[in-house]
Amino acid sequence: MKYNASVVGGGTAGLIAAKKIASYGIETHVYDQKKRLGYPVRASGILSIKGLKGLGIDYSKCITNALYGANIHCDGKTMKIRSKKPIAHVLEREDLNNVCRDEAERAGAVIITGMRISGNELEKFRDEGVVMGADGAVSNVASHFKLGSIKRFALTYKAEFNVESEDSGVVELFFDNRIYKGLFAWLAPNAKDILEVGVGVDSRYGNAKSSFDSFIKSEYVKRIIYNKKMLDSGASVIPMGMRNRIVDEEKGVLLVGDAAGQVKQSTGGGIIFGGNAAIKAGEAVYNHMKSGSGLDEYEKAFRKEFGLDIRLHGAINRIYSSMGNRAFGNALSVMNRLGIDKFLGAYGDMDRPSLILRRFFLRSLA
Repeated sequence: MKYNASVVGGGTAGLIAAKKIASYGIETHVYDQKKRLGYPVRASGILSIKGLKGLGIDYSKCITNALYGANIHCDGKTMKIRSKKPIAHVLEREDLNNVCRDEAERAGAVIITGMRISGNELEKFRDEGVVMGADGAVSNVASHFKLGSIKRFALTYKAEFNVESEDSGVVELFFDNRIYKGLFAWLAPNAKDILEVGVGVDSRYGNAKSSFDSFIKSEYVKRIIYNKKMLDSGASVIPMGMRNRIVDEEKGVLLVGDAAGQVKQSTGGGIIFGGNAAIKAGEAVYNHMKSGSGLDEYEKAFRKEFGLDIRLHGAINRIYSSMGNRAFGNALSVMNRLGIDKFLGAYGDMDRPSLILRRFFLRSLA
């Protein structure tokens, strides 16, 4: 039986997992190749309030804005989704990582930064205990232990501008399969006077930086950011699909977060699914060490609770990625006429499309 845990990757999912494992009194080490943990963070920090509450993180000091809805644009058509109360928070991602680090350390985890883990060291960790890969979309842990591949990736490029938003509670989403096929472009108010401008594309069909350059030259965006200071910019890689295997029972290896592909393909967001997976993985590690139960209980539990939603997000992405701009724009008009915009404003869930379908079905019956 293995009695310690090595977590490779000090992002949000890895730190949540380390906190959970260490809270049981298990010797836990986190290794991250960056000297400054989690910096720079290139992923957006828009997270549902409901999803955040389920992670057990004290994120209150990381909040920079509250969001009440979104405007979805395509081919000159717009659908406006609004809620009477905040549905999401914008978080400063580096601050969130620091909170997760502090909570993991208080639970007893030891965090080691500036250390790139070699294959030999992974083998040593495996001999000594359980190994958890939380090392991002291009996971060295997954590759070394041959846990399968992720077949699709999205590339994103974003920049922050010193812009005071006209409506700081609304995100603007722009769909155009000629320029950002496979994802979309966005304008997101990270704070009242900071606007994030970003683009995501399927890596098979485009280049995020060139799509970003096209987006900021559009008349709509150019008018907003004209003569405004760019504060920061950067690119990221997002997995678009889970690996077939996220646990190797015999080797004592687990994957969580982007390393496992636990991402919403509809938006590219991974914190909520990855964080929930990390909690379940931590519980599985404890049960494995306490009673000898299988580490694969983690994978079974995650797929049972979130597998349908992961698949639904994938279906949503495939639908809008396959539609021409005119068809997508017409679909927005039809949804407006049917009142789906109002339904989503009242009953929408950013993370769990299965709950939206259930509510829609029940209301239809009523």
